[in-house]
Amino acid sequence: MSGTAAASPRTPIGRLRVVAFVEGCSFLLLLGVAMPLKYLAGLPLAVRLLGSLHGALFLLFCAALVHAMVAARWSMPWSTVVFISSIVPFGTFLIDARLKRADDALRLRSAAPPTR
Repeated sequence: MSGTAAASPRTPIGRLRVVAFVEGCSFLLLLGVAMPLKYLAGLPLAVRLLGSLHGALFLLFCAALVHAMVAARWSMPWSTVVFISSIVPFGTFLIDARLKRADDALRLRSAAPPTR
């Protein structure tokens, strides 16, 4: 997660940031550890186990993205960029700073008194 502030799972975007971080880590472990173990050391079980975990986390990421998309009223192009970040290595880490800004903006909007 970017900067020094950790994501707060209290908001839809905060939950998305947490899930994105864990999903991104699982993706890097799958690519950097499990795949070499399978193809260089002949241990396909590593891909089966880590691949299943990563698949579940990816589905959780998709659900968190839809929830954040609806709650924050994100446009389809922006939501597509966030989705694509999950299928590019290091993508979820690169987009985290923008998600943090979006989360901060959503919190400010929610905390502001309604205008007439």
